[in-house]
Amino acid sequence: MRTSSETDTTDGVLAEQLLRLTRRLHRIQKRHLEPLGITPAQSRLLRLVSQHDREEAPRMADLAARLEVVPRAVTTLVDGLEAAGCVRRVPDPANRRVIRIELTETGRATLRRLRNARTDAAEEILAPLTAEQREVLGSLLNALTDAPAPAEHRC
Repeated sequence: MRTSSETDTTDGVLAEQLLRLTRRLHRIQKRHLEPLGITPAQSRLLRLVSQHDREEAPRMADLAARLEVVPRAVTTLVDGLEAAGCVRRVPDPANRRVIRIELTETGRATLRRLRNARTDAAEEILAPLTAEQREVLGSLLNALTDAPAPAEHRC
């Protein structure tokens, strides 16, 4: 049985490894997205808009909530994607004060190129792993991402 200090040390090492991997993932993804003129944050917003595209286009506030950022951050991302012709702002037909974000044809084409870039980045990141190791990693990542969030500590 492991002692508390051994667990703390192991957990600390794992936390550091996860942080290093996160930074590596971000660098590799950014390198693969650069030729498309899209940042990782814009890529996430574009994918999110595309998920709503078949239904009702999302409001800026909806996007901010889903991305867990302040609305001003979404405005900046939308400004960049709109300048690139990937999205457009449209008034809500039921409430003209509400602005919705729609994907354009250019945005759809960019999404297709983004999927290819993400696949290339994933292949680069996972290259050192065997097929069995990738399956184990997938299971472990599912366990971590699907775990319920711990209750927040209140003072």
